[in-house]
Amino acid sequence: MAAAAVDSAMEVVPALAEEAAPDAAGLSCLVSLPGEVLEYILCSGSLTALDIGRVSSTCRRLREVCQSSGKVWKEQFRVRWPSLMKHYSPTDYVNWLEEYKVRQKAGLEARKIVASFSKRFFSEHVPCNGFSDIENLEGPEIFFEDELVCILNMEGRKALTWKYYAKKILYYLRQQKILNNLKAFLQQPDDYESYLEGAVFIDQYCNPLSDISLKDIQAHISSIVELVCKTLRGVNSRHPSLAFKAGESSMIMEIELQSQVLDAMNYVLYEQLKFKGNRMDYYNALNLYMHQVLIRRTGIPISMSLVYLTIARQLGVPLEPVNFPSHFLLRWCQGAEGATLDIFDYIYIDAFGKGKQLTVKECEYLIGQHVTAALYGVVNVKKVLQRMVGNLLSLGKREGIDQSYQLLRDSLDLYLAMYPDQVQLLLLQARLYFHLGIWPEKVLDILQHIQTLDPGQHGAVGYLVQHTLEHIERKKEEVGVEVKLRSDDKHRDVCYAIGLIMKHKRYGYNCVIYGWDPTCMMGHEWIRNMNVHSLPHGHHQPFYNVLVEDGSCRYAAQENLEYNVEPQEISHPDVGRYFSEFTGAHYIPNAELELRYPEDLQFVYETAHNIYSAKKENVDE
Repeated sequence: MAAAAVDSAMEVVPALAEEAAPDAAGLSCLVSLPGEVLEYILCSGSLTALDIGRVSSTCRRLREVCQSSGKVWKEQFRVRWPSLMKHYSPTDYVNWLEEYKVRQKAGLEARKIVASFSKRFFSEHVPCNGFSDIENLEGPEIFFEDELVCILNMEGRKALTWKYYAKKILYYLRQQKILNNLKAFLQQPDDYESYLEGAVFIDQYCNPLSDISLKDIQAHISSIVELVCKTLRGVNSRHPSLAFKAGESSMIMEIELQSQVLDAMNYVLYEQLKFKGNRMDYYNALNLYMHQVLIRRTGIPISMSLVYLTIARQLGVPLEPVNFPSHFLLRWCQGAEGATLDIFDYIYIDAFGKGKQLTVKECEYLIGQHVTAALYGVVNVKKVLQRMVGNLLSLGKREGIDQSYQLLRDSLDLYLAMYPDQVQLLLLQARLYFHLGIWPEKVLDILQHIQTLDPGQHGAVGYLVQHTLEHIERKKEEVGVEVKLRSDDKHRDVCYAIGLIMKHKRYGYNCVIYGWDPTCMMGHEWIRNMNVHSLPHGHHQPFYNVLVEDGSCRYAAQENLEYNVEPQEISHPDVGRYFSEFTGAHYIPNAELELRYPEDLQFVYETAHNIYSAKKENVDE
């Protein structure tokens, strides 16, 4: 009987949603049902938010069922934006109708801003003040971020420009939030500092688009702790560590009991789970990101030590971090409590080397040099983070000249957040932005700060100030958009067009054209260094700006390029800056690029068609 009533009512509901004046008999049938049945029907997923709004306006009974804080609007919110539900507690009172409206408005605002970015910033890097519109938005930031994530997750090969700028905005928003959290974290007293938490902030800042949380990483480590406890139980079923509860900070005082914990840890980490130091790929930034260290079960001494330290402390062994040169270590006290201790009263643990326990002499042998007693001392969280960021900084400097230097930029931001008056790093940051041609106003601010901190840097500062001001003036002098027409006689030798997938004849790389010149427009020095004169047509031939599959941007001579008869997507981070869609055969330029090359798209369609037809004929033969 109840099932029949539900089926009958389900047929009535869509009609109510569409009809301005619902049938009285149908409405009577519906409202006579119990409230739970009505809620079940309205939450079935067949109705949109607009339908629910119409249904609730038909009578008082349905309006009560569709109350703003009830299950019906909660379900509408959950179905539309499921990822946001984790931000709400089951015990909180929530006006779900109002939340729906606010989230909907935030989504529209987000799309409006993303759509404006291509027109505003196509010809330059998004400036420092380019995100001011976002920072001034009303409403919860999580709603705005969620819409950006929705854009990034759009299926297919379309909306590439939207995805490109949504990614940039989301990257900026999350990094700003993480950096503020890190600064607040560093201001806390030492009692509240956590080595793991600080390391997670670094991980999050360098990977802002990844879903990395301290809670998840702690849960991963807790699962390892459980395995250690299982092993420990087999050795000593009455071991005090087995009685510890999560979150407790109890410590075991007996050395023998501590030793049992460390033995169990070494077995689980290195024998059972196969953790190991990454000797084969030591200089890889992934070795410093805690979520990657746990997933890949490998790292370098400092990251492996933080995992080891966290597990040991949870099980009551008071290990301490040692900022040892060239090889981060942990120390384990062997002396009596309250006694005056020196470096020989500790055993030093190499987490990178499978938890090997070392004497002072063996530590020196490990790095091949004698060191002073001060270098065996314990360090606080800030010093540990400084070393981690310093490692990332070194890796960032190793990036190739064609890269965006994102790791170097991120590590500089982190280091200067901890030590804002480091003159040499400020100077490096100013030079980096100047080299990349971005944020000239910020470059001037940095240089002014350097001059205040160290007037002796006036030579380097003066040079950069002069050239940065010249750069700003040149930008002001730029007028309009340069339009290149294929029909112009001076462009008669241009054989290819923007959006075509090409292959380099000599180096074999795949690329997509995003610009062209009738002749080489680079300076004499570049032409000489690239040995352009050795080409049969030299520099008096069309040259093309191309995005290469390895992430680089290059300037290639026409005679060195050929059509790629098997076109494929080019996985370059800047593809979305220039193109809106990949058709499977070629890219379609976005509005800003097409404005500069208005006759290229038709040429691309014709060329792609001819290539496909020729390929089909070859197959048929």
